[in-house]
Amino acid sequence: MREWLRHKLPDEVDVESMLAAGRFVDDAGTAWTGQEPYRPHTFVWFHRDLREEAVVPGELAVLHQDERIVVVDKPHFLSTLPRGRHVAQSVVVRARAMLGMPELGPAHRLDRLTAGVLVLTTERRWRTPYQRMFEQRVPVKTYEAIAPHRADLALPTTMRSHIVKDRGVLTAREVPGLPANAETFVELVETRGGFARYRLRPRTGRTHQLRLHLASLGVPIVGDPLYPVVLPDAVDDFTEPLRLLARTLEFVDPVDGSRRRFDSGRKLAWPGCP
Repeated sequence: MREWLRHKLPDEVDVESMLAAGRFVDDAGTAWTGQEPYRPHTFVWFHRDLREEAVVPGELAVLHQDERIVVVDKPHFLSTLPRGRHVAQSVVVRARAMLGMPELGPAHRLDRLTAGVLVLTTERRWRTPYQRMFEQRVPVKTYEAIAPHRADLALPTTMRSHIVKDRGVLTAREVPGLPANAETFVELVETRGGFARYRLRPRTGRTHQLRLHLASLGVPIVGDPLYPVVLPDAVDDFTEPLRLLARTLEFVDPVDGSRRRFDSGRKLAWPGCP
């Protein structure tokens, strides 16, 4: 097994020190020594070393908490789930530590760059009804965005298109000629100089739908590193947030039938303002 691990893992993985520390284990949790004979179709488990993560600025504010759900007001740049380069700096890890609730998990997701209202379930037993509610598009979501102002743009309008997100590609794309699978209602709220604040009501939930639809209207969201042009990745640069906010979330509770509404307390910064 030692030779197999050396062959299989990248050069930067110190197989010897990890074996000595008992960090490779089998399905039963028993540590490998490396002397075991190689067995095909065997799973070997280990925890990878994590990079140091810059602390994401902004408070993870709790808007509501009860027996079944916790509703938080997520800051920009904080990932919903621990994954890839963002583990400690995720809503789930922060909220579990902050509230002392080890089973806390998301009922839905927000992009790392999007701020606003996010619903978590307190225990695994509550996860299914709330996740199913979001999968079935029951909640009414309202977003706000700041983007360039176009005087020639007729608003309000409803954007409909067929959006595809290819695996391994950073951006989503619209495919002309196919039936619409994404729909967003867009209206103008106010203008300041060359920029405007827009209210967005998505009726579907495609990846990057709001960002792509505003870019297609010729008003890409301020601070967007993907649309209309993919910018170099600056993972720990928190100076220019995406001006997109999940402002309001409304739904009928799937467990007790009560009407729920949660509003973000955050404000989007206009370009040039702190």
